[in-house]
Order: sequence, then C-alpha cells, then structure tokens
Amino acid sequence: MTRLHVFDMDGTLLRGAATVELSRHLGAFEIADAVERSWNAGGLTDLQFWESVLPLWEDASEAEIDAAFEAAAWIEGVPEVFADIRARGEHVAVISQSPHFFVRRLEGWGAHRTFGSDVVPGRAPRTDSLLTLQHKVDITLSLLADLGLGEDDCTAYGDSRSDMLLFERLTHTVGVNPTELLRDRCAVVYEGSDLRAAYALGRELVPS
Repeated sequence: MTRLHVFDMDGTLLRGAATVELSRHLGAFEIADAVERSWNAGGLTDLQFWESVLPLWEDASEAEIDAAFEAAAWIEGVPEVFADIRARGEHVAVISQSPHFFVRRLEGWGAHRTFGSDVVPGRAPRTDSLLTLQHKVDITLSLLADLGLGEDDCTAYGDSRSDMLLFERLTHTVGVNPTELLRDRCAVVYEGSDLRAAYALGRELVPS
C-alpha cells in the first residue's frame, strides 16, 4: 500500500529558517535574523513578520533565489530520501509557513507537492495568504483524500510549534531535532544531521 510522507521545511529539512537563509545570500542577514528572533519571541504578529522581511528581497531575481536555495544549510540526505519514497511508489509533500516561492524549489529534488505562504517580494502580504498550523492539518487531510488514503497511511516529519496540530492528529510522527514543546507529541525522535536516519525511524513505525 502506498503512503504519504509530509515534511516540514524550516528546522526539519533546512537547518534554520528559509527567510534568514535567503536574506543571508542577499546581504541582509542581520536584519532578517533580528526579525526572526523577535517573531519567535512573540514580539511580532505573522503579518508584521512578513511586512518586515519581504522588502529585503524586493529586487531579488529568480537566479538569485535559486542560488540562495542551493547554498542554504540543508540537512543531509534530502534528495536521497525523496528519491527512495518515489521509488516505492509513495508520495512526498512539503508543507511550510515559509514563502512558497522558496518551498516549491524542493519539487526539483523530488517532492510531489509543496505548500507555503503565498507571499511575493515587493507585494504587501495579506493575512489570508499566510499558511497556518491548521492549514498543515487541512492540507494533509486533503492530500490523503485525493490519494484515497487514511490517516494511518501518513508519516509526518517536523521539529517545532508549527507542527503541533498535525502531530496531535496523526499517529506516525517523527520529530527531527524537535523542540521541547513538540517532543512529547512525537512517536519517535531523531537527533542528528542526516534525514536518511530520521526517515529510517519513520519507516520502522509502520509494519512492512
């Protein structure tokens, strides 16, 4: 039977945040890092966060975004894990609160579907364009329905607060260097820098 594998991106596939990695490549690391820290501490709303970082990328070309994606601090083994899932006839989805224009580049590494916040550099963000914790659940359930699968046919990989609702809903969950807040909601926990090892733990959750 086929399965759906759902991955968070920031902190799970990517060491850190896409917004910071993109800004680092474009020479605006310090500003983006300060905004990220303030948002994580609750000092900014989601909308204020995007209003702060989107202007930093206003003049970025597609080539520059491609280069930032390739140079970002990815955990080891992402393309290999996606390739193994595809070889088994299973499905890969990445659902992230980060910009979809960055997340969608993972389709080039083998993800079937990618989802992210619908924000565009140089355009004012709207609340209804931002991906939320509940969206992660809703998107996952919609994908399962489209594939004719049940919740037990899904394995989710995540690391932080943004994954809490999804991990509370699913049985097969893998924490990848998870925060303490998420740790108690993980079926298994992986600590390390290679997605292939986390993926192996995820496969052990489901009898072959």
